[in-house]
Amino acid sequence: MRAGITECQIISWSVKPGDRVEQFDKICEVQSDKASVEITSRFDGIIKALHYDTEDMAIVGQPLLDIDIEGDDIAEDAELLAEPAEPKQKGGQLEEAAEIIKDEIQSIAGPTEPQILEEYDGKLRKPSSQLPTSPPDPQPSGKQAPLVTPALRHMLKKHNINVEDIRGTGKDGRVLKEDVQHYMSAMSAPPSSAGITSTGTAGTITSSTPTSVPHPSAEDHFVPMTPTEHQMFKVMTRSLSIPHFLYTHSVDVTPLNRLRRRINTVPISTMLHPGDPGPRLTTLPFILKALSCAFQQYPKLNAHLDVDSDAKKPRLVLKGGHHFGIAIDTSQGLLVPVVRNVQSRSVVELAAEIVRLSALAKEGRLTPEDFKGATFTVSNVGSIGGGVVSPVIVAPMIGILGVGRTEGVPVFGEDMRVVRMEKVVLSWSADHRAVDGATVARCAEAVARWLENVDVLGVALK
Repeated sequence: MRAGITECQIISWSVKPGDRVEQFDKICEVQSDKASVEITSRFDGIIKALHYDTEDMAIVGQPLLDIDIEGDDIAEDAELLAEPAEPKQKGGQLEEAAEIIKDEIQSIAGPTEPQILEEYDGKLRKPSSQLPTSPPDPQPSGKQAPLVTPALRHMLKKHNINVEDIRGTGKDGRVLKEDVQHYMSAMSAPPSSAGITSTGTAGTITSSTPTSVPHPSAEDHFVPMTPTEHQMFKVMTRSLSIPHFLYTHSVDVTPLNRLRRRINTVPISTMLHPGDPGPRLTTLPFILKALSCAFQQYPKLNAHLDVDSDAKKPRLVLKGGHHFGIAIDTSQGLLVPVVRNVQSRSVVELAAEIVRLSALAKEGRLTPEDFKGATFTVSNVGSIGGGVVSPVIVAPMIGILGVGRTEGVPVFGEDMRVVRMEKVVLSWSADHRAVDGATVARCAEAVARWLENVDVLGVALK
């Protein structure tokens, strides 16, 4: 699910200019995609300059900081740098060996994507070493329009005010928000029967007709995307090219929930975990196990679509292991770590792994390895609310399952009496280029049978 990373956010610096560092000393902490990683020094030396501030986006392959390397092994250390500068010599000794560490983020983040770099070229902050040093071109002489921010331009346009009618009181004649408000107050002063004259920042204004008092308008704000949101933007943009086949059905989970509540009682739980109550069982681990059992019969849904090897002859890669990504809502955004080898784990083991990954996700301690290798995705949106959803497939996977909220509904029984059942809505999306609708429907109904006959599911566990 992870594409090549092109930028990382600087979370915190552990050094500042003038600090002396040794090899393996912590330099900074960055967030690449959805994992926080510490970067350590590869050299002994003195920090000369930092090219980014905290929370800046650092471009993969660009300089991170300047370090003045000291010692007798400068020449050997310089060979480790991506682009070594030619050192100056004085009296047989190296006068200065300042080089730029370029590959630290590259080694943590993984391969770059040139095309994505082109998309963001000019929009991301460049290091100070790349900023232009030549002075700006001189402005032409003559009358110039007053300086004004985009937000104030919007305000002026909304109230049909000419900016040149306002005298700016800011630096270099810049028009401030207070200047606009004073002007509007002067324009909207209440008139008398004989007319009233008021003096504002724009001069003398005479008003003899009543005018409406303007109400202050809310201003727009530009908020940068977080690294997690950047990754979601790129992945979902690629998903637009996938034709989605949607399938939705309701599943009776009344027997499953009855069993789950019984197992969660203390006596039964201690039978499974002597001396340890173990994780409380939710519906999700049962759904993962039912999916795995159904995929034994319908392996095409546990596959990747390979269109890169030969665009003219795409192929399916049937995955031997059942590695299911589970969507977890966190303060950082939606994270999708992977539960591995579902086919060889019990429901209790799956529940424990889900608890472990959820805790790491909410603490921000998931590693890049926790996101790799998913063969199918399950989004338990029902933990928040909702029923029917339309989940989006993440390439190269073939499908995704959305799980709605379990609800009690009245149903006619066999004797035509109304009984209460607990049902959950399962919403499937599948890549229609690789699988047909009938295969998806058959697999979905197989999952329903496993969940509705949970006693048989327990017998089938490996």
